Amino acid sequence: MTHKFIIFCLFFLLVSRVSLSKDWPRIRSVEEVCSAFPDKMKYIFDNLNLDYPGLEKVKEAWQNEEIEKACTELLEYYKNGDKIQFLRREEPDLSSGTDALADTILTNVFVIQNVRGKVPYGVDGHRDWYYKGPNNDREWAWLSNRHSQISYVFDVYFETGNPKYLDYIDLFLRDFIIKSMPYPAAKSGTSVWRGLEVAARVKVWSRIFYGTLNNEAFSDATRLLMLCSIPDHAHYNRNFHAQNNWLTMEISALATAETNFPEYKKSAEWLKYAANTISESMKGQVYPDGVQTELTSHYHNVALQNFDLFKEICDRADYKLPDFFNETIENMYRYAALIMRPDGNRVLNNDGDLGSNVPLVLKGAEKYNNAEWEYMATNGKSGSKPEVGPSYFFPWAGHLISRSGFDKDAQWSFFDVGPWGSGHQHNDMLHISVSAFGRDLLVDAGRFAYTGEVADKFRRYAQGTQGHNSVLMDGIGQMPGVSVTEEALSKDHWVITQDYDYAWGEFGKYKGLEGVKHNRVMMYVRNEFWVVVDHIETSNPMEIETLWHFHPDCKVENDKQGVISTENERGNLQVIPVGNTDWKVKVVEGQEKPEIQGWYSEEYNKFCPNKAFVCSTNIQDDQCFVWLLLPSEKEAPKVSAKIVEKSSTSVKVKVTQNDKNWEMEIPYSNSNKVKFEFTKIAGKL
Repeated sequence: MTHKFIIFCLFFLLVSRVSLSKDWPRIRSVEEVCSAFPDKMKYIFDNLNLDYPGLEKVKEAWQNEEIEKACTELLEYYKNGDKIQFLRREEPDLSSGTDALADTILTNVFVIQNVRGKVPYGVDGHRDWYYKGPNNDREWAWLSNRHSQISYVFDVYFETGNPKYLDYIDLFLRDFIIKSMPYPAAKSGTSVWRGLEVAARVKVWSRIFYGTLNNEAFSDATRLLMLCSIPDHAHYNRNFHAQNNWLTMEISALATAETNFPEYKKSAEWLKYAANTISESMKGQVYPDGVQTELTSHYHNVALQNFDLFKEICDRADYKLPDFFNETIENMYRYAALIMRPDGNRVLNNDGDLGSNVPLVLKGAEKYNNAEWEYMATNGKSGSKPEVGPSYFFPWAGHLISRSGFDKDAQWSFFDVGPWGSGHQHNDMLHISVSAFGRDLLVDAGRFAYTGEVADKFRRYAQGTQGHNSVLMDGIGQMPGVSVTEEALSKDHWVITQDYDYAWGEFGKYKGLEGVKHNRVMMYVRNEFWVVVDHIETSNPMEIETLWHFHPDCKVENDKQGVISTENERGNLQVIPVGNTDWKVKVVEGQEKPEIQGWYSEEYNKFCPNKAFVCSTNIQDDQCFVWLLLPSEKEAPKVSAKIVEKSSTSVKVKVTQNDKNWEMEIPYSNSNKVKFEFTKIAGKL
């Protein structure tokens, strides 16, 4: 064989491959896909259990080496079968109805985490599945490969009956599967073959495969390509899954593949492995108080939904899970219900977005017949008023939720005295968020973005103490703390009574600083106000900066006495320094240099300026600082607050408002030594 002939053969194979690739949109029938991808069609039958009930004709054709007939019989088995009824759909009446977002997707313009990008085509006619969006963000590429966009178009098809939407899905999937070949069979972080994307596709594809079986216009070629790719997806999630929160998503996808496609040889092994793996993970991933160990409200919900999905999958398959599995899910729903803010949103903390917990909590209330959760989610419009509450403490997570009640105008706060978290952490210990009268007041900065231009600018701020309502020591924020705790906080860390809530925490790891500790106590006097006590221990002189970040919608100013006040039409807060500390107050909003400060992100890739008040003072040794947080519906009431006495272990504070008088002894670190006295002053209005 001459050298020139070898080159000619290689050139011919290359041209043929390019030609086939460019012709892929025309591959629609069984015959065409078998001709174009004979090895892939054979791969389907290598993975099938041909002795599975109902596959007799498939087996016979395969044994007779009639691959096209075997493929046809396999599709007939699925089309005429009675399994997986919960995903099968009746075809809608045809119409020309449209949906604006779906029509945008049909132009290959996808909105991923609030960023709009148009996916380009390559010279081979395929979409560029590695396109990172306009901001060159790998997160954009990853999420676009989860196929949520065609899941949306799929729903629109059944709402409108417009066949153009199904045509797009058909072509989209054929494009993706052909372009994604070959499956690498190795752990990957690429846009196409990363675990989270693999897991998401299995769930989306299951809906589309079974939901289109009654539609003759959806191509058989795409159906067969899906059937040859699903074992690869299952193999990835079985062999290369991650741990912690990722594991719940990837393993629930493995169980999805098994129960939706039990005809594969390894299906039974997939489910057994998935059940054992996710059960063991749950033990280490969820604290006894029901909180997922990442301690991020957003990802707690993700883990909960995937654990719940896994249980639903096993219930449909009559596969029994350990008793603790259901008990843990119920406990996770409890956390989602009890932390919920009066407006229904979850806590914005660590790497999370602001979002409503109401649908999730109502689902849990129905599932577990819990009328109290329903009451919380509906602001008391239905359900039963909780017998315990309205404040709650989670001793493993270290989260104190303080409330005045469950109505939509209730006072609410979140105080974090717990561990750092097992993932998606921010250096935010001792942070406080506050809302009242239907308005966010003191806020966490949010997560901004993980990668790309937004992350390059804001990621350090989002993760750092400087983006939270805590304290900087000589301009230095907290270092990472304990990822996962081995024990709950003791009872001396917190107490909840009818009149007040109390909790304390401390932190002492600051880069380059020795002998420094920040102890913070928060005491909420129910229906009235919060008292925040910062006890700073130091062996060297230093500057203290106490940070207060307000929601962007708040109109807020400070006066010469250092009092910070919102001036909103409804829903206000005063942050009042108590004592004679000489605070220097700097207002920062939308600052970029010399460092990022005064920015807020309630959703990934969305951000805007907000006002941050940096209250600084210099200390020579240990000091105690007291702040009064006074909410009001409209105009702030007149109040008097003073420090009566300080010691090395506690501070006595007196607050007077009209005819009301509170005297409190607030220990820095012992709930058993709290002293609280409320009196009415005779003769005052």
